[in-house]
Amino acid sequence: MALIKSPSLESQSGFTLIDLLFTCSLIGLVSTLAIPGLMRARGVAQSASAIGTLRVINSAQLSFAVTCGSGFYSADLPTLGIKPPASYQAFLPPEMTSGASFIKQGYNFSMVGSSFTGAPGTCNGVGSDFGAPGYVAIADPLDQPGNPHFYGTNADGTIYEDTSTFSGVMPESGPAPKGVAIH
Repeated sequence: MALIKSPSLESQSGFTLIDLLFTCSLIGLVSTLAIPGLMRARGVAQSASAIGTLRVINSAQLSFAVTCGSGFYSADLPTLGIKPPASYQAFLPPEMTSGASFIKQGYNFSMVGSSFTGAPGTCNGVGSDFGAPGYVAIADPLDQPGNPHFYGTNADGTIYEDTSTFSGVMPESGPAPKGVAIH
């Protein structure tokens, strides 16, 4: 007659409740420590993207003024999206010129210039009186508490940073009345 041994706790394999609780607690602790750093990195990346986008707008405006606007800038973003007849591409891509403003990487971008009566027509088919002697482009964050960096630029090409919007206060040329020049 053979004896049947009852299984002991030592011979069983698998995880105990304590093991699972410890693992979940450890994952929670690591997440708690890592998430603020990831959010800061995300904010820095969004700010860098905003500065780069404003540089692109400045370059497009300069190219427009020199090659197409007879020395005048575009008064709005959609005008920079119209390609000249002798070119394969517009001054800015369609995702930046479909309206008066656009959203990119956590920022709302807008650009405006005061049309000048007497400005000549442009090479991309925009009629006369639509050219502007200057312009203002701004980038406002969508998540203001999480990323309080506002950016603005104008026809001078300098990019400024501040903790509040440049909308309504940035001149079309010359230094900004507030903020710090960063580029």
